[in-house]
Amino acid sequence: MELSVDLQPVYPHHDLLIELGRVEMAMDHLEERSESERQALRPRLLSRLDRLRDELERLKV
Repeated sequence: MELSVDLQPVYPHHDLLIELGRVEMAMDHLEERSESERQALRPRLLSRLDRLRDELERLKV
């Protein structure tokens, strides 16, 4: 008899929500950055938000 136990379950929906929260917090703290940093970071963060939201939408059952 083979017993296989996966001790690292995958929770993609939860993981995406956590990452979405992190990116949203980073967006909230952009005002603390210099103007040049804000200009560099904002498009990357917005793009990341869009990708995370798209992925969450695909996971819905």
